Amino acid sequence: MRIAVTGSIATDHLMTFPGRFADQLVADQLHTVSLSFLVDNLDVRRGGVGANICFGMGQLGTKPILVGAAGSDFDEYRAWLDRHGVDTASVRISEVLHTARFVCTTDSDHNQIGSFYTGAMSEARQIELKSVADRVGGLDLVLIGADDPEAMLRHTEECRSRSIPFAADFSQQIARMSGDDIRTLLEGATYLFSNEYEKGLIESKTGWTDAEILAKVGHRVTTLGSRGVRIEKLGLDTVEVGCAEEEAKVDPTGVGDAFRAGFLSGLAWGVNHERAAQIGCMLATLVIETLGTQEYTLSRAGFMDRFTKAYGHEAAAEVRAHLS
Repeated sequence: MRIAVTGSIATDHLMTFPGRFADQLVADQLHTVSLSFLVDNLDVRRGGVGANICFGMGQLGTKPILVGAAGSDFDEYRAWLDRHGVDTASVRISEVLHTARFVCTTDSDHNQIGSFYTGAMSEARQIELKSVADRVGGLDLVLIGADDPEAMLRHTEECRSRSIPFAADFSQQIARMSGDDIRTLLEGATYLFSNEYEKGLIESKTGWTDAEILAKVGHRVTTLGSRGVRIEKLGLDTVEVGCAEEEAKVDPTGVGDAFRAGFLSGLAWGVNHERAAQIGCMLATLVIETLGTQEYTLSRAGFMDRFTKAYGHEAAAEVRAHLS
């Protein structure tokens, strides 16, 4: 099963200021702020929802196709993804813009000052999915993740016109989207992904009830934080899967992307939705135990030991056949 993942490609540049921002601000001079902070460290992390999801799928061996836009500074990042089983040949490289970047400084009180540079991400709207499909011999599913909004709309319309099954996954972009855009993006989706808060926001912005949305999509997949995930389809029993036990809670960033990577890998293997959700929850647990969205290591033996403990021997036997 050939799965393409469209979405953002970015790097995070995270710095730590050992003092307090509040101590540097003068109350009657806030209209002319001009400050420079000497920071203790710089942590550069790979990110972007499209790249995060593809990294997880690559770790599971399902050979995802990353579709997005980056800058000429993408070479090192591309090499990293290639080494971890991701097909990056359909990433558009901008001739004039850098890869999207989040730059953030955190003080000792955990206050943050940050900026997000969209950069090359704005060129994702110029990517045609037909060229991707022609290169790889056709697409069985396209996940349309958070990206340049115009790109998300274009990819959705192209999937519909070419009868390519697609999954709608608005995540970070849902806050800026209008109800009309959301209605356009989810209509006819094979899967609609969201967390519990986003689920309510989708219903509020579209004016559609839960039942009305279920009638417009194949399956609604809602992540529930520490309670796991719920999968709904109109007329069928709801499937609910709990989380695997955590060994530590280090950093929740990227947990949703990891779940999607595991779930999509399960679909690529042809397992049922319950099993796919279990794979997603297990991968998400590995990410929450790690600092950074692509810094975890997937040991096949370790993954299966923990998967068996969480979901039982029958489930593990089915997954092991694919993971091996």
